[in-house]
Amino acid sequence: MTTEATTPDRTDTAHREAFAAIAGNLPTGCYIGGEWRSSSDGSLIAVADPSTGETLTRVANGTLDDATLAVDAASVAMPAWSATPPRARSEILRRAFEIMTERHEELAQLVVLENGKALPDARGEIAYAAEFFRWYAEEAVRNTGEITIAPSGAHKILVVRQPIGVAVLVTPWNFPAAMLTRKIGPALAAGCTVVCKPASETPLTALAIAQVLEQAGVPGGVVNVVPSNRSSNFVAALLADPRVRKLSFTGSTEVGQELLRTAAENVVNCSMELGGNAPFLVFDDADLDAAVAGAMLAKMRNGGEACTSANRFYVQRGIAEEFSRRLAHEMSGLEVGPGLGEGVQLGPLVNSSSRHKVAELVLGALAEGAKAVVGGEVPEGPGWFYPATVLTGVEPSADILGTEIFGPVAPIVSFDTEAEVIEMANASVHGLVSYLYTSDLGRGLRVSEALDSGMVGLNRGLVSDPAAPFGGTKQSGLGREGGHEGMLEYLESKYIACDW
Repeated sequence: MTTEATTPDRTDTAHREAFAAIAGNLPTGCYIGGEWRSSSDGSLIAVADPSTGETLTRVANGTLDDATLAVDAASVAMPAWSATPPRARSEILRRAFEIMTERHEELAQLVVLENGKALPDARGEIAYAAEFFRWYAEEAVRNTGEITIAPSGAHKILVVRQPIGVAVLVTPWNFPAAMLTRKIGPALAAGCTVVCKPASETPLTALAIAQVLEQAGVPGGVVNVVPSNRSSNFVAALLADPRVRKLSFTGSTEVGQELLRTAAENVVNCSMELGGNAPFLVFDDADLDAAVAGAMLAKMRNGGEACTSANRFYVQRGIAEEFSRRLAHEMSGLEVGPGLGEGVQLGPLVNSSSRHKVAELVLGALAEGAKAVVGGEVPEGPGWFYPATVLTGVEPSADILGTEIFGPVAPIVSFDTEAEVIEMANASVHGLVSYLYTSDLGRGLRVSEALDSGMVGLNRGLVSDPAAPFGGTKQSGLGREGGHEGMLEYLESKYIACDW
């Protein structure tokens, strides 16, 4: 029997009132050289509310000329900022953390309005995003070098680490605050200046963060934020500028591959956090209550629109039916509606094309023999909603397992042996994160080592932490964000051969 998901309440009164309260303090221009300005051709981007599809406001639509102006400003500001004492950079980042914390609710509501996620998710994102400023405020004073004696004993090897230069930061719509602070924090801590290009679906949060940094005392030109819906040409123009020495991109593997080809022309240093297709393994000795709670966290964070989202559920055959029943029960109880609605736990997807993709993947799985235990149908009414969906009877070869769903859908596959599930989990071009639940510590560590991914959640449904290195293997990316490694991505090691 199919369990019915909660029907969305489509009232948007709370959204209209919230945006009206925020709009007066909300910048909508490009932030270049410490100044707010219109785009050079006066064009605008419409920003929609995913819960209704209606336009919230319009922001400046940066041109290729604006891209050059932003690099100009970052290049001019670079020498003074890189020479700024680490403690001074640290104090500015610390103030940015404090201001974000003070403006926590306003920023969380802004994320809901342009991204669609439910308010509890947005509050969690703003807290997480602010932590990157606090973490890198602490890391800014830890740019350490090395002095060693050459093996011959004849001379010394001195290594210093210097800021890499002007960095271009390209961020996605799914975490419009956290993906930006995760890049700006280490770049500024290292002494780099930045040009930020946020996703055209969610530019308001990025502009608000630029405002936070301005209030925190970041000098003009150190941080530049230019929204643009001319994405490929805009970023290509930035990468063609010889003054740009670093690209940090978070987004799809396909776009990342294209940017890597473009960056190769000037041999620009690249950090890439690309797509994911996370497996979630549940062994028969797992604590089922913990496994279901972890599955809800790993699957439903941001409504499934996360590169770390559990995408493929592999459950040992003896407990597969019970796990599926419990997961369906939890998913069916989620309150669906506009993100600022009272008690809402699942908001809409970010746009119509995202919902269409999710719906097509589910229809394809059903056509291949899967069963929707809960959800599986596009609801009527305005907004880009899709219900929490659990699919059982999914074959290991099903198409839905081979792509990043980016929505609230959990396909479940049964398995028998440890070797079998490791092979299925690793059968992906992506390797960002994997999850597994077992009560056997030996098995947990053994399987964690065997899984081909940059991160593993062992009996945990959440791996993200500003103090930990975040990144993947295979086509999930290059480099790491977060932790001390995150700042090293913005530093060049210089070897000085000396005798004394």
